[in-house]
Amino acid sequence: MTRAERAAEVLQTLRAVYPDAHCELDYSDAFQLLVATILSAQCTDKRVNMVTPALFAKFPDARRMAAGSQEELEELVRSTGFFRNKAKNIRAAAAALMEKHGGQVPRGLEALTQLPGVGRKTANVVLGNAFGIESGVVVDTHVARLSQRLGLTRHTDPVKIEQDLIKIVPRETWTLWSHLLIWHGRRRCQARRPDCVRCELNTICPTAVQKVRIGRKRSSDPTPSQPLPMSRPQRTKD
Repeated sequence: MTRAERAAEVLQTLRAVYPDAHCELDYSDAFQLLVATILSAQCTDKRVNMVTPALFAKFPDARRMAAGSQEELEELVRSTGFFRNKAKNIRAAAAALMEKHGGQVPRGLEALTQLPGVGRKTANVVLGNAFGIESGVVVDTHVARLSQRLGLTRHTDPVKIEQDLIKIVPRETWTLWSHLLIWHGRRRCQARRPDCVRCELNTICPTAVQKVRIGRKRSSDPTPSQPLPMSRPQRTKD
């Protein structure tokens, strides 16, 4: 099976398993998704969703976010980790949106990645989910891990992984592909204890096949016989 064929099987299977797969960050517009995605770095979506209601109630758009104080913003996003740097980047990105884009999130990869704190992954998230623009494949930790386990890439660098994936995944499904792998990574193929036995992809996943083969080999190995301890003859009384 070629990588492209395996990718097609993965896409078909996971579409059936997760028909409602979507971005699990809560947002109401492109700006809120941009901010939520910046906050999601080294943090769970669940935690970000706990933080953003109060954050967006106070700073609902780029104008008010740019005008907010660093200290107040830090306090609101503290629980997401790396809160000082995240608050700094969010304020700077909001200021750049006001200065260069009239407070609106641009619909181009190059323009987005020029914003403070916005890399290719964040830009792909915003373009794919807020605007329906298939600019690339979002490669987070789940997508990277599953792509490696599925034998779709040998790289560890996210940019190189994305380059491998865009060659074998149909462009119109790039955003969906990321959602499907993220959902599967969270629910089945976890980092430490992947559930290969019940995994819907275990017949085409090289990692799962190898684990099953090794497991069968170990279970079929004969147990080496252990010599019985020699018993001492009992001494009887004369």
